[in-house]
Amino acid sequence: MTNRNSLKNEISPYLIQHSFNPVDWYPWGDEAFSKAEEEDKPIFLSIGYSTCHWCHVMEEESFMDDKVAELMNETFINIKVDREERPDIDGVYMAVSQMLTGGGGWPLTIIMTPDKKPFYAATYIPKESSFGRVGMLDLIPQIKNYWDNQRDRLRTISENLVHNLKERVVNNGELSEEVFETAFLLFDELYDEENGGFNGAPKFPAPHNLLYLLRYWKRTGNSKALKMVEGTLIAMRKGGIFDQIGYGFHRYSTDKRWIVPHFEKMLYDQAMLIMAYTEAYQATNKSVYKIVAEETIAYVLRDLTSPYGGFYSAEDADSEGEEGKFYLWTIEELEDALSDEEFTAIIDYFNIRVGGNYLDESTRQKTGKNIPFIQNNQEENETITSAKNKLFLAREKRIRPLLDDKILTDWNGLMVAALSKAGNAFQSQEYIEEAVRAVDFILGKMWDGSTLLHRFREDEAGIQGYLNDYSFIVWALIELYQATQEIRFYNDAVKINNVILEKFRDPKGGFYFTSEDSEKLFIRRKELYDGAIPSGNSIEFYNLVRLSHLKGDVSLEKEADKLLKYFANKISGQPQAYSMFLSGLDFAIGPSSEIVITGKKDAAMEIISKLSKEYIPNKVIHIWSKELSEKIPYLSIYKPTDTTEIYVCSNFECNLPTSDYKEALRQIKMG
Repeated sequence: MTNRNSLKNEISPYLIQHSFNPVDWYPWGDEAFSKAEEEDKPIFLSIGYSTCHWCHVMEEESFMDDKVAELMNETFINIKVDREERPDIDGVYMAVSQMLTGGGGWPLTIIMTPDKKPFYAATYIPKESSFGRVGMLDLIPQIKNYWDNQRDRLRTISENLVHNLKERVVNNGELSEEVFETAFLLFDELYDEENGGFNGAPKFPAPHNLLYLLRYWKRTGNSKALKMVEGTLIAMRKGGIFDQIGYGFHRYSTDKRWIVPHFEKMLYDQAMLIMAYTEAYQATNKSVYKIVAEETIAYVLRDLTSPYGGFYSAEDADSEGEEGKFYLWTIEELEDALSDEEFTAIIDYFNIRVGGNYLDESTRQKTGKNIPFIQNNQEENETITSAKNKLFLAREKRIRPLLDDKILTDWNGLMVAALSKAGNAFQSQEYIEEAVRAVDFILGKMWDGSTLLHRFREDEAGIQGYLNDYSFIVWALIELYQATQEIRFYNDAVKINNVILEKFRDPKGGFYFTSEDSEKLFIRRKELYDGAIPSGNSIEFYNLVRLSHLKGDVSLEKEADKLLKYFANKISGQPQAYSMFLSGLDFAIGPSSEIVITGKKDAAMEIISKLSKEYIPNKVIHIWSKELSEKIPYLSIYKPTDTTEIYVCSNFECNLPTSDYKEALRQIKMG
């Protein structure tokens, strides 16, 4: 067995995977940087994550190759970083890659000076040069030559990069309701009428775009926005991007028809898609969206739920060294698992072909295997349901993809928010209980009352929390409070949000990704772009708006307005790239409703249950209690009553109380 390198004592599954490489990897830390200074070597920084397919490819080709490893060990001090553990490092050096190469992705390769300043960036690098693309065997000697003989040139490159990456002064601006129309028109331009989704291949779910379009439809009544949402959600559910046998969504589709996925499954995709399908159900009352949300939740609770109460991060794309092997079927495997009747039904329903319907991602050649997907409007019947169940049991006997079992605070925040929304909308106590269990785990293991930690694995919590950890957990707590009306969740949301204001806020505007207590990198970034997941600034804007309504706190509204003005010019230039921020702005501009219900809690919760079936995204609800009124001054004007009374305030005007639910709903909708 290969001697293990310095990653052997790490917690991250990704780093542990590389602990058997002949490359002398170090984790990010003082030891590696001191060694680079002492030995006068540049640093080879490799960033990836445990379920990254091309990370596996580069490891197998180069990092497990003795010749490449020897060159790397002679030339560099080599550092491995798990981007999911250290998104602060990943974010900084991804910005470097985008500036140097015009793009980025994982694995991310950065070569830099011992003082962490980069001068070279790339993503996947093959072992050998081909088709004009430099390989590791040629690149490493080139870098060594530059380092030994043209170091001043490299330092000039790195200094210029650092200078150009430092944040420019942002001129404060304003945003009006016109930005909603601009964003819609841009989405309309990108929408794929035939296949759903936006742009061509590859296609990413980006569910926060759908959440925004639902709000735009609600605001304007424009049916095209709802059509885009429904077309995308239905196409994804029918496609291979959805695991038709075991449920849950894969990372993205490599083709424009959602058929051929990149097979990894990420917790954050499940969470955000559950929210999108849940809100689509509320907006349309079509049961198909509720079913997909429930199927996705079933996958998460079955395969991504920790005994501790939190949720695991991901499942790999590969098993037995082959991408998608766990999910694909030969004709013979299907025949062996099913009765003749079931086999015949599945062939048609899931578009199974004798020669296979699955194309290899890299070669685009048929592999003889099939991925189940639905192309027609055929309804699932008992025979198909029976076949799916048998295929699931047969598949469970296979070697599963690697489970990344670290628990990340930010992604758990998304899942808690999703379960709270779905539990509320579908009246599922099970979903609410799972959300409570997860948030209790996070607050019990990763929050000490002043600091939130980012990662938990092998009974160890660690790594200072980032803005996403704090803001996503505040979002989760607000959603959980709205679903349960348990005051403790409101209290925790306020406490953690106060830490954001204290440790992440830039007095000039916006929130830094890292706390003032975090490790200092060569730039301290503020992220706004809503990519695979929404940005911390987008979610914190949404939180500030909602908490200002819940608390009746004008200072939080002013903080949200300051954040808006700081980023206004950036957003107005490309509003579709900040769709989650626009959802918060939709709430801020209104109309929105503050609803207070008095009377016995059971009766009040029945009112909330009814309201939760409606699509009313811009509302906050309190059930009045003496304890709550002592915390929130504006609630002191309400008095306890034996009968249920509903108070609806909209646009700074309050209606007379009513005990009639239909009248209250009319007031909310008129607001």
